[in-house]
Amino acid sequence: MDRAGAGVRRAAAPSAQQDGARRRADRGRVRVSGVRLLAAAPTPALRRAVFGGDDDDLDEGGLRAALALSEQDGTDLGGRTDLWVCAPSQAALQTARALGHDDPLIDKALADPGYGTWSGLGLGDVAGRDPDGLRAWLTDPGAAPHGGESLADVRRRAGAWLDTQVEQRTVAVAHPVVVRAALTHALGLPDAAVWQLDVAPLSLTRLTHRTGRWHVSFPPAG
Repeated sequence: MDRAGAGVRRAAAPSAQQDGARRRADRGRVRVSGVRLLAAAPTPALRRAVFGGDDDDLDEGGLRAALALSEQDGTDLGGRTDLWVCAPSQAALQTARALGHDDPLIDKALADPGYGTWSGLGLGDVAGRDPDGLRAWLTDPGAAPHGGESLADVRRRAGAWLDTQVEQRTVAVAHPVVVRAALTHALGLPDAAVWQLDVAPLSLTRLTHRTGRWHVSFPPAG
């Protein structure tokens, strides 16, 4: 044996007792996963409060803002990520691409709400045509006066998707309303709380999953 080999000892195989202790420790270890919810950059439809403008491209300001975000350091979009996923909308896809992710997974569970007969109409148009329906939609999360999805439906859909992400680190890009719905589910809030959460375009919310529940994380400023 050469001198180098003489200084190397093979580690002893773990005993059955040590192996059992290691398995018990693994079972007791707190597993942490995370989802970063990124609201898509603004579109002309979003700025005009148009229902169902999910096929709109980002406007010039929205694209510029997304590109600027991609150049910032410390945005919490870096680090280890298992998956980038986005809603099946041009706004979400173009936001992901502006951030350097050209081929994100498209997931219908993150789709913009279906607004039925209100699709393509502005908030003012609906207020003039169907004031009672709009009032119901704004006050009752189970209402769907347009014949599409209620906000309660969107919350269930977004929440079911969120709960499939507990084993990985995911960045998801979706419409602000879908982000609101996912947060309402994560925090165990009633459906009506979706209106109490303000989610701006390109805002980022970090969720972590540990000990069987979701937690909202607020990164430090600066």
